[in-house]
Amino acid sequence: MSTSDLPRLFALSESRAYGERVASALGTTLAQHEQRVFEDGEGKIRPLENVRGAQVCVIQSLYGEPGLSVHDKFLRLLFFIGALKDAAASEISAVLPYLCYARKDRKTKPRDPVTTRYVACLLEAAGVDRVVTLDVHNLAAYENAFRCGADHLEARGLFADWIARRLGNEDLVVVSPDVGGVKRAEALRQTLEHKLQKTIGSAFLEKYRSAGVVSGQAVIGEVRDKVAIIIDDLISTGGTLARGAAACCARGAKAVYAAATHGMFVGEAARAFAGPEIAHLVITDSIPPFRLDPALVREKVTVLDTAPLFAEAIRRMHGGGSLVALME
Repeated sequence: MSTSDLPRLFALSESRAYGERVASALGTTLAQHEQRVFEDGEGKIRPLENVRGAQVCVIQSLYGEPGLSVHDKFLRLLFFIGALKDAAASEISAVLPYLCYARKDRKTKPRDPVTTRYVACLLEAAGVDRVVTLDVHNLAAYENAFRCGADHLEARGLFADWIARRLGNEDLVVVSPDVGGVKRAEALRQTLEHKLQKTIGSAFLEKYRSAGVVSGQAVIGEVRDKVAIIIDDLISTGGTLARGAAACCARGAKAVYAAATHGMFVGEAARAFAGPEIAHLVITDSIPPFRLDPALVREKVTVLDTAPLFAEAIRRMHGGGSLVALME
């Protein structure tokens, strides 16, 4: 697929560095846009290039950061999609390495919101034709929320490659931090078995949540004398992974490594990972670890680059390729 056949790539200012890496992996450059903030806090955003009849991808990772809330980023994305639609773009894809509000995907209490569905409605109303994201919390809820195309990428292959290089000679067990994550852990376990051509163990942790308090210490599965890999989709305060690592260490694990796609690191997350229970943490760059002390990041955090994964997904989406094959 030549660069002339690629869609027009835009990255909003907050995700420009990430977008430049995606564009570089595709052998192209980002299209130009104007993004202004007025004195009263309102603003305007528009493409500076002709997009009439063009396929367009807009890159924006929807996480909050100092001085820029998730609401700011989401609203700017919606306004830009609307501007592209008004400028007669033929197809608009939203490339969202981190999709906001995807954790609230079902009603757990009376009159609960289902924000995954509301986000989908807003994106579709603005004019999006396709959404691409990475490791959502609940894949079925994500796919069912959208009426437009909804593609889903996984960081599993990136994690498996890193684990194979770093820990391939160890006796490994893949651990889910709760029952809900067993499918994710099993997928990583199978990928590692295929890559390393040896048996990989599995285990999961007991977990109960009530009024925001997490409890449960049982480990179901054998971790003694093994290197445990705890896998999750997202780290918030780090309490779930820290609790799981402590439980594995108490049951004789040789070492505990943690892997999670999206590293929020809010609250006391730095304290949760500063202790010796977790030997190393692997995340992706869907959310930069800006809330952690840089010294802690240098010492025990690896950040994997997802830009080539999204670049290849864009190439295949617009070249008739298979995203399923990309995940294998």
